[in-house]
Amino acid sequence: MYNYDGLNKKLKERNLKKSDLTSVLSISSRTLAKISKGEKLADSVMSKLCTYFSCSKDDLCRIVSDNPILQTLREEKEHKIPGGLYHELQIRMTYNSNHIEGGTLSEEQTRRIFETNTLDAEDGLPVDDIIETVNHFRAIDYRIDMAEEPLSEEIIKHLHYLLKSRTKNETLFWFRVGDYKLRPNVVGGIETTAPKDVATDIQALLSAYLKKQTVTLKDIIDFHYRFERIHPFQDGNGRVGRLIAFKECLKNNLMPFIIEDRKKQYYYRGLAEYTNEPGFLVDTCYDGQDTFRALVQLFDIDGFALDEK
Repeated sequence: MYNYDGLNKKLKERNLKKSDLTSVLSISSRTLAKISKGEKLADSVMSKLCTYFSCSKDDLCRIVSDNPILQTLREEKEHKIPGGLYHELQIRMTYNSNHIEGGTLSEEQTRRIFETNTLDAEDGLPVDDIIETVNHFRAIDYRIDMAEEPLSEEIIKHLHYLLKSRTKNETLFWFRVGDYKLRPNVVGGIETTAPKDVATDIQALLSAYLKKQTVTLKDIIDFHYRFERIHPFQDGNGRVGRLIAFKECLKNNLMPFIIEDRKKQYYYRGLAEYTNEPGFLVDTCYDGQDTFRALVQLFDIDGFALDEK
């Protein structure tokens, strides 16, 4: 939902009514109705309004979510509020997700980078681990911004680009940061989708998922498993997959989950045995919900009404 208080303020400053925009900017009555209902305006209309009022889009409207967790994350992100849910999400999810994939930074080192943008020189950490930590912070921001948008190939590829840009992988012509793999890969000893079939398989996966009228946590977990089996990128698939799952939980008013590094063996087992016994992965994600629910409770956010199944 979009809040147009900024636009209303600009109109008041010029002694105008919303209806005056019809004659001043040739904006249709249908568009005026969207403003009243808090619906999204076309980019062309927003551009016209921004030019007329000599301001930015953020000066005219802001996104307001019915999801209390998402709204909290957006407000704390926008105002750079330290020590809240957004702050702890950035640190804990970045540390755990990177560590699951072999990252070497400790949670304290991850916290120091987020809070102070510094590290001690004597830490002697791989440069790529530091870059990917910062990149993961950026990817979480993007995921929050795009939380209510329908999942798409563009969003998936951009998450990968944010995660892997500026790393040594960018120097490899065949790696394709932000695009699908060129070389075959395996995960847990299991062959994944061949590079030539990745685009088709991802499009089919998205098509089936987006047709669902109501998305449950189990639907998101199933999507996550199938995404990891395709393994569309040369590297970074697990982190992209977990970012997607978190985004989709926010979009569908479900309690999100964070897989902790210390639970990664259960997570790997869940992915490996999903076809025969999906309950292992589902239970691990339920446990991940408990991890995030504890954060929500810590900051006294009214997120307990969110569906969990």
